[in-house]
Amino acid sequence: MSVAARLSLFGAAIVAVFALASVAGAALDAGAGVEDEASSDGDGGMAMTTSADDPEAGHTEMTSAPAGLAIAAGDYHLVLDQDRLRAGERGTLQFRIVDADGETVEDFDTEHERRMHLIVARRDLSNFQHVHPEQLPDGSWRINLTVEEAGDYRVYADFSTGGEPLTLAADVFVPGSFRPHPLPAERSVADAGDGYEVAVSDAGEDELRFEISRDGKPVERVQPYLGADGHLVVLRQGDGAFLHAHPLGEPGGSGPIEFMVDYPSPGNYRLFLQFKQAGEVHTAAFTKRNEGQPDV
Repeated sequence: MSVAARLSLFGAAIVAVFALASVAGAALDAGAGVEDEASSDGDGGMAMTTSADDPEAGHTEMTSAPAGLAIAAGDYHLVLDQDRLRAGERGTLQFRIVDADGETVEDFDTEHERRMHLIVARRDLSNFQHVHPEQLPDGSWRINLTVEEAGDYRVYADFSTGGEPLTLAADVFVPGSFRPHPLPAERSVADAGDGYEVAVSDAGEDELRFEISRDGKPVERVQPYLGADGHLVVLRQGDGAFLHAHPLGEPGGSGPIEFMVDYPSPGNYRLFLQFKQAGEVHTAAFTKRNEGQPDV
């Protein structure tokens, strides 16, 4: 075959390859414009999505994502400065919230009588603690903390600044030999210590009712705790997505405590109810399976 014929065939092959690539590229781009949920955080946390209909290149849309999944959201970032924790020993956790310029945030809003709520739980959703660190003069936060078991822990900084509520989270590893606990089975009654028990029931769609008793006798009224009759922290099994719910109605009411719980997806959840009675804070933990449809 002559050189000219070879060149002619080679050129035809190149044209065919580019044609196939063009068809494949069009097929791969068929999903453009569909929102793609990304990991984010906080009640004000957002996931970034793109739209093929946007005439401006680089345009992004914002969509809500569950709290507690990221160490940063918007203009804010959680920085752990000290995490010297050992199982069974008193240790220190110190952290900062920094802004987009890397400056330590000093001004926080008071939410439920505190400027910072810190939730600590092992990744298997055991060893739950809800504490309130001290803010230091430089704007950072510090808390002395004891965790009973080794393992991988998730710490949630739950706060509001400039009217924007956020929950930023990070992992802290506590060295030592450990074995993950299986998620407890669903039960309607949980022990809250010192003779207190709490019974949970469904009070409507995504609404839960908690009834407190002590030594078998109903407790009709509890003491206010952080400006409410109770607090409910909900953690999703698998990734630790975070919800912090507050009771319906005004503080100081009588009878059961009710909460609206907006589960972000179907799945298994661990619920931690906290209430105050006789000057002591009690915690009752429940497992809940949500079969509902995911929020979009």
